Amino acid sequence: MKNNLLKVAFICVHNSCRSQMAEAIAKEMGKDVFEAFSAGTQLKNQINPDAVRIMKSLGYGDITKVQRPKLLQELPEIDIVITMGCNVACPMIKCKYREDWGLQDPTGKSDKEFLKIVEQIKAKMNNLIARINNKEL
Repeated sequence: MKNNLLKVAFICVHNSCRSQMAEAIAKEMGKDVFEAFSAGTQLKNQINPDAVRIMKSLGYGDITKVQRPKLLQELPEIDIVITMGCNVACPMIKCKYREDWGLQDPTGKSDKEFLKIVEQIKAKMNNLIARINNKEL
């Protein structure tokens, strides 16, 4: 990727579901605008299997081939931090801008709930990309 692109990190507690879906969506939608990363404050041993299945069904491929659960310490220097809405205190990550997307965790819920979260992520991603392109961030 180009070194001049902003670095955006999607942060969640376990880095196993919402933040992983957001990273996969961002790598597609925002690939010309920013580099996407995800991480968590705690670690699960795998990406949520339902998230993997849903993302594959939507054409994102097997995200486990290119992504894995990671801790915050593994992130490079980040420009923009997006928290998923985990309702926990997020440790301070040095960045130029941060916001919370307030997304519900679909873990253990129906495919319909996962798809609803994916649509919310896409809408918020479009807005984020527009603000970056308009030099608002």
